Amino acid sequence: MAKTIGVLTSGGDAPGMNAAVRAVTRAALAKGIKVYGILRGYNGLINGEVIELDSASVSGIIQRGGTCIYTARCLEFKTPEGVAKAKAKCDELGIEGIVVIGGDGSFRGAADLSAMGINCIGLPGTIDNDIQCTEYTIGFDTAMNTATEMIDKLRDTAQSHDRCTVVEVMGRNAGYIAVNVACAVGAEAVITLEEPYDLDMIIAEILEAKKHGKNHYIIVVAEGVGHSEEIAKTIGEKTGIESRATILGHVQRGGSPTVRDRVVATQMGCYAVELLEKGIGNRVVGMKNHQIYDVDIQEALSMKKPFQTDVYNAVNITAF
Repeated sequence: MAKTIGVLTSGGDAPGMNAAVRAVTRAALAKGIKVYGILRGYNGLINGEVIELDSASVSGIIQRGGTCIYTARCLEFKTPEGVAKAKAKCDELGIEGIVVIGGDGSFRGAADLSAMGINCIGLPGTIDNDIQCTEYTIGFDTAMNTATEMIDKLRDTAQSHDRCTVVEVMGRNAGYIAVNVACAVGAEAVITLEEPYDLDMIIAEILEAKKHGKNHYIIVVAEGVGHSEEIAKTIGEKTGIESRATILGHVQRGGSPTVRDRVVATQMGCYAVELLEKGIGNRVVGMKNHQIYDVDIQEALSMKKPFQTDVYNAVNITAF
């Protein structure tokens, strides 16, 4: 049984990370386990930037976005020397296990540290929902709701000015935010990396809709596709409709987490502590068929996550 554990957040921040930190801390304390908050991800672990957490430390954070223990990317940790430094710091502090909240890159680091004898449990924290072993990641729901709210506001002004608005949402390598948000806002088209797109066909549909009196349009583009300004410019030139691009950017990472993100983060945090209490490491906690489960990190990293083709098709069927 682990007597001392750490918790860190790594990579991009996501709403719900604080809820997970809170759950890990209080679940561990309830079992008599000492908890260290490791600041600024693996950087903080290598440099010994840690604080002891108690129940009061995590009071009043469940509703806050971001991460109270900060996050960072750490190039040094990608080297054997960096992992060795982190292991030495764990030994110095008596840390026997770590809950790592982040994405695939964070889990690769957790696997390396597990191989050195420090049990690590990964929790999927990323707004992109692009972790293969889980159908849901902490932060995804909040990001989608934020983007939806922003696009609803953009549609109001697009309608007022007879415009086409091209909205770029986050999702560097995955179109899950784009396709779900496009469906939720009733977008006229969605463009993602996963599916080929024909801009001329989209333009033809806009022109046909214009003939029938439609005067405003929303096109949602995933960040990984890019070229939002070019897409808007091309649409404007070929349709004569004033077209503008809006990149929502990091606003999607912030804000108070939704109920779903708070609940899932809490469930996953408690589950992670149960694994560490049993001396189990090198696992990722995920969700399958709406149930919390765990899987070997290497197996998790090798899985392929299917794109939501059904939602993508629904956007196209209901467009215009």
